[in-house]
Amino acid sequence: MTPLWRRRTTRTQWLVWIGWLLGALAFAQSWHTIAETTEWDFVWDAPTQAADMLGRMWPPRWGYAPAILKPLRDTIDIATLGTLLALLLATPVAFLAARNTSPHAVLLRPIALAIIAVSRSINTLIWALLLVTIVGPGVLAGILSVALHSIGFFGKLLYEAIEEIDPTQTEAIAATGASRAQVLIYGVVPQVLPTFAGVSVYRWDINIRESAVLGIVGAGGIGLQLNASVSQLAWPQVTLILMAILGAVAVSEFVSAKVRAAII
Repeated sequence: MTPLWRRRTTRTQWLVWIGWLLGALAFAQSWHTIAETTEWDFVWDAPTQAADMLGRMWPPRWGYAPAILKPLRDTIDIATLGTLLALLLATPVAFLAARNTSPHAVLLRPIALAIIAVSRSINTLIWALLLVTIVGPGVLAGILSVALHSIGFFGKLLYEAIEEIDPTQTEAIAATGASRAQVLIYGVVPQVLPTFAGVSVYRWDINIRESAVLGIVGAGGIGLQLNASVSQLAWPQVTLILMAILGAVAVSEFVSAKVRAAII
């Protein structure tokens, strides 16, 4: 369909110009605030400091490799177990949130949507800060923080996929006298299964990246070694840790791409 060109009215044109003016004023005010609180001497010296730090970071301390193998495995475990736990918790929440599968649209659906919203609005690192205080530092806090943040991601994409299914299939199954549970199992689940698998792999890939920094707040994983090495100014160790994180992310990206290609 070819879009129709219409001349703006005077009122519309003024509203557009006022919008641009307000945007320019907001930008100017933001820039003024940033410039006022910035130590510009450090900014001008940043290239020299960056070059000096990069010089200290090379070559990597290869002898430190055995010390990061277990933390790297912990990072992968945190991402994997956190993703699986999120899948178990988010699946029923998604079915409760979807209009066409929620057993009570007035009571249960708003609760499910609230769970999804809260989960998505709190960052994984913030969840980790809270859980380290509650359950103590370690891998468990990391797994729970990854899971609690991933519930919102899974729940939102899955309940939207459920709402977009072909209703004729569920209607045909219901017409045979099937129960509500049978309609869900044979009519809804097969239609959303590809989305479920694709989103699961994609979220696992994201969680690998996020798990790498949870150790900074004490939630286990390789981030703990990274934080300690930075604190000790052991830059060759930092380089090796960053290379290990990059390798883990590259492998997870390769695996997720292969799995998504197989599903699609």
